[in-house]
Amino acid sequence: MINLQIEEHNLTAELADNTSAQAFAELLQEGPVTVQMHDYGNFEKIGPLPTSLPESNEQITTEPGDIILYQGNSVTVYYDVNTWNFTQLGKVQGVTQQELKDILGEGDVEITFSVG
Repeated sequence: MINLQIEEHNLTAELADNTSAQAFAELLQEGPVTVQMHDYGNFEKIGPLPTSLPESNEQITTEPGDIILYQGNSVTVYYDVNTWNFTQLGKVQGVTQQELKDILGEGDVEITFSVG
């Protein structure tokens, strides 16, 4: 499990079972990672990671709450659906699509990822 701190909201996410998610967890074990996230396409927040992670892309349709590795060096949190070749890192637990959209808000947001 990992934690996402978004302003005053603490969310948890279950990691995917792949080498990319394992590498993400190892990065977070070194300390929390804060990412400046930008809205893209009215369905995701995306921001740069401090290092590249291994990709294991496959054609998937995202769901709200999916945490995705994009191009090996960016992390994305989806609040709506999209279909593309992605590497899934994990999934936010315990919030509805609307709750997640409200928490992420409009425009830019800062998310701190840490081990749970």
